[in-house]
Amino acid sequence: MSASPEFIDYIRELFLPLGELKDGQFFGGFAFKCGSKQFAMIMDNTLYFCVDAQSRLKYERLGLEPFSYATKKGRVQVKKYYAAPAELFEDPEQLIEWANEAINAAYSA
Repeated sequence: MSASPEFIDYIRELFLPLGELKDGQFFGGFAFKCGSKQFAMIMDNTLYFCVDAQSRLKYERLGLEPFSYATKKGRVQVKKYYAAPAELFEDPEQLIEWANEAINAAYSA
């Protein structure tokens, strides 16, 4: 299942305070870039943020899952991207804080 246009537009609107971003479709998902670095993606109507070694701990403490996909050999986890907490959608300022942290993580990789 791919990301719905409505959800993509919703996230675009939430990301407006970040300034000019690039975005576009890829492999059934949708990517958001700041400059040349992808910091977020939407897969199956789930927002994932880029993490680094330091920020990953916060996501894991909250019990959030990394992006994963199924292959013939089993499930593959992509620990560079973790699901954003649902609470962020109720607090746009905090969502922007997490997005900025994801941007920093994308550039630190």
